[in-house]
Amino acid sequence: MSIRFTSTARRGMVAMAAAAGLALGVAGCGSGGDAKKPDTTASASKSGGSDPSAQEGQSDAPLAELKGSNGLILDITSATRDAGGFVTVNGNLRNDADKLLVVPAALSGNETEIIRNGPSLGGATLVDSKGKKRYYVLRDTDGRPLTTTGIATIKSGDEVAVFMQFPAPPSTATEVSFELPTFSVATIKISG
Repeated sequence: MSIRFTSTARRGMVAMAAAAGLALGVAGCGSGGDAKKPDTTASASKSGGSDPSAQEGQSDAPLAELKGSNGLILDITSATRDAGGFVTVNGNLRNDADKLLVVPAALSGNETEIIRNGPSLGGATLVDSKGKKRYYVLRDTDGRPLTTTGIATIKSGDEVAVFMQFPAPPSTATEVSFELPTFSVATIKISG
């Protein structure tokens, strides 16, 4: 086995471990013990899952609701600026149609590097119109998008918690446009 192969494999394993740690960290932030508490709000989710926005001090109302094709809806529940120079957008992708929906491949975007890593929300962007900049979903060292991946179908009435990480716009940019292929565009506020 060559040194080059060994170091490449080692880097891949480190990147995979880092991505798994990020995924677990985000999953830990979005789930937790909230599903066991009785739901007293009138806007309870249909799936009965946890409410990630409650842990983050957000109100029950989403920051934005984007309508997609065939009955897909994306509710953005938070957009938080991290100290490390990232913005993490959390939300719920739900199926409001009366049938099983296949998630459009267009949500992955059109970049070859992201597409070869399977279905994702890698086509999402943040647009700072005042600063005239567009921010794409971050990628790890192997080109995998730092976003929810692997969503192929959603049953009628179900929802899936999703996240996307972007480079942070300047701190003066508190409102940005969120864009995802096949969905309407929404303006969201960044907290933090």
